[in-house]
Amino acid sequence: MAGPHGQVVPQALHRSQALIGSPIWRIKPQLLPACERARLSYDRAKSIGLAYSITKDDLLNLSQKFWDLHTDPITPVDGAATTLLTIQYNLAAGTITQFSEGRPDLDAVIDDLLQFRKIGQFMLTEVGHGLDVANLETVATRLPSGEFILTSPTPSAAKYMPPTIPMGVPTIAVVFARLFVSREDYGIRPFLVPLNDGQQMCEGVTARLLPYRELASPVNHSITAFKNVRLPSTALLGPLEKSDFPHLSFLQSIWRIAVGSLALGSVAVPVTKIHTMIGASYSLRRCVGDAERRVPLLHFRTQQIPVLTAIAQSYVLEAFQKWAVERFRDADEDLRVRHGIATCYKAVAVQFAQSIAMNISERCGAQGLHSFNMMTRLHAEVRGISIAEGDILVVAIRLATELLLGRYELPATANSSSLLALHENGLLERCREVISRGTDHRAPGVTKSVLPYCQRIVEAIGHRMAYDAAVSVGLSQGLIDLFVASIVQLDQAWYSENVGFNTLQQEDLQGKALDAILPHVEDLIRAFSVDRYVSAPIVSDKAWDTFVDDLEVFGGRSRVSHVLEDAYEFPRPHL
Repeated sequence: MAGPHGQVVPQALHRSQALIGSPIWRIKPQLLPACERARLSYDRAKSIGLAYSITKDDLLNLSQKFWDLHTDPITPVDGAATTLLTIQYNLAAGTITQFSEGRPDLDAVIDDLLQFRKIGQFMLTEVGHGLDVANLETVATRLPSGEFILTSPTPSAAKYMPPTIPMGVPTIAVVFARLFVSREDYGIRPFLVPLNDGQQMCEGVTARLLPYRELASPVNHSITAFKNVRLPSTALLGPLEKSDFPHLSFLQSIWRIAVGSLALGSVAVPVTKIHTMIGASYSLRRCVGDAERRVPLLHFRTQQIPVLTAIAQSYVLEAFQKWAVERFRDADEDLRVRHGIATCYKAVAVQFAQSIAMNISERCGAQGLHSFNMMTRLHAEVRGISIAEGDILVVAIRLATELLLGRYELPATANSSSLLALHENGLLERCREVISRGTDHRAPGVTKSVLPYCQRIVEAIGHRMAYDAAVSVGLSQGLIDLFVASIVQLDQAWYSENVGFNTLQQEDLQGKALDAILPHVEDLIRAFSVDRYVSAPIVSDKAWDTFVDDLEVFGGRSRVSHVLEDAYEFPRPHL
């Protein structure tokens, strides 16, 4: 990371350094059929997990090792492996760990998941119920014997997305279902359910394999239904008694989703670094002009703006991630505040990762379109992250509404006069004024005016938090200024109209920051320490030559004259 005076400090080595050159990571997935690529990702997920030696305490206490796993540069290399790993460790093992106090029988299950002797899944959403999971239909009925019967009563009650088909290792899942005891609804509860033995599905469990997503690393996403699956009394995670606060109990039972929001969002840190490293390296390598006056693409301002902005945003995002994790790990903090911090971070992380993906790939021309240069695939993985653990728009609406109503507050800024803090306050005040004029915050006139602002508000809070984090760790002023300039570009009119920061001043801020950073580009991307994880051949002449040499070659001995004769030969009319 760049130090307080602009010097560059190399990033610490990651535990995956030894993995990236191992046999299963040297395989070129693009040469395999999709089904074999999906199977390979299970082996890769296991290799990452075992390299980090995650323990039950790491899951309970959200240790630094847990977060380091999610910022390891190996995570974007195989998005499917990362998906499987974060489901296994955070959602499945993490949820079981949450209910393991007083349940020594669960320790063996947790250990099996941590050692990948079993595959773990987390089954909450359904075909008919995504973000409205409070209305899920899966039913668990308690029998007089204390056992349970698990059923998907309608097609829309089938669980959607978790990869549940047999893959050679037994699979278990945390399945959320509505518990009925003596015909009384006891609320939504988590159950530990065996799905398959590694070779075939368990009796009463049916999985239908969905088509693989295009561009993204293939995952065996499935639609899974239950028909009269008998479960032992120990399958229920948590107490049997009916909660006095069922909604709160449900939110606590899905706490690992909030953890996952920040954990998966953390993957955006290595994603932006890899994307930026590819774009910067190509822009330095690719030259244009005649033989006597050839200059690299980065010579031009139109190339400098997206590449250098990506560098600045990558460094700021890393600082923001570390700050967000530190605040999120504070067990004394209000759970709503911790969830709010995770939401703000994820909103900004996905925003940066997606914009960097598009801007960099477009400035790489035709090379940016090919998956072998990683960019289109990384973009597809980020799109998945934006949906996983809560669609950003919907969770932003919930968070912004609660903040506007004053139900709680997120950490205040230490730089109240900064442009980004002023922007945050301006958007909040505008919407508070609208709400104050209405009879109720759900009134049609209020929602029409406020709802479109909710994601902008959450992103604005996240931008301010990111700025504060960058300042607190002493990032160089050039990086901070270029980051600020890039955020101002998102709402230029507001800054001009409300704080008198006109377009000429905005352009001046950006221009001076670009000039300050440009001489240090190579040092800045070298400090990312992601070179070993980049397989895109356009980053160097050597990599490109090796790539071309490995391509299938077509040749022949056909004579040019014959081809031309065929091309210009007109059909003769039949007499």
